[in-house]
Amino acid sequence: MHIDHNREPSSRPLSSEKAEPFPIPERLPVFPLPNVVFFPKTYLPLHIFEPRYRRMVADATAGGQCIAMALLKEGWETDYYGNPPIYPVACVGRLVSVQPLPDGRSNILLQGLERCDITEEHFDKPYRQASVLTKPQAAEPELDRAVRRRLVEALAEYLQTREDSTAWQGFFRDEVRDEVLINTLSTYLDCTPLEKQFLLEADGLHQRARRLNDLIQFMLHDHHGAKGWE
Repeated sequence: MHIDHNREPSSRPLSSEKAEPFPIPERLPVFPLPNVVFFPKTYLPLHIFEPRYRRMVADATAGGQCIAMALLKEGWETDYYGNPPIYPVACVGRLVSVQPLPDGRSNILLQGLERCDITEEHFDKPYRQASVLTKPQAAEPELDRAVRRRLVEALAEYLQTREDSTAWQGFFRDEVRDEVLINTLSTYLDCTPLEKQFLLEADGLHQRARRLNDLIQFMLHDHHGAKGWE
């Protein structure tokens, strides 16, 4: 598959990230995948090998530097090499790195910019394009400290069930901004693609935080229930 499955929570200086606004074209190439949901303020490494997506990366590099990542709907397997349906809420990524490989493949890195609504799809190129309406995160007050504390406590309990818990310790720092915390957790937790799409579609940071906390609680309940049957 296209995504680097071996990646761990990013070691980039998330708490100090203050990206300048980047111009997003109204019409973007779309990269639909069955198991990837992309979030703003996160980074996504991808391996590009299909001819149509090689063309997509070349065009994006020469053009607006942006690609919309979208989730394929169920049943995509029967028409993967065509244009199977996608969910209409996606995330715009900026190409920050393109590493060409000798045989025409490439490794790329996307920086998540904004959510977007896909308003119209276009099929006049080998890859799908779409007209998009960006959905910038509305200015919101910080999460209530009690809400954040409950979320971090739930995360700490959940991480006790994982072997890679030390890789997550940086997210417990107070200086990690709420939006970075919520979106990075939404990216890396072991949720299903549909659950992550549910998080992406949340109306604002507070709703995403509530949904994320509910999912962590569900995973904890599921884990404890499984242990009870051992």
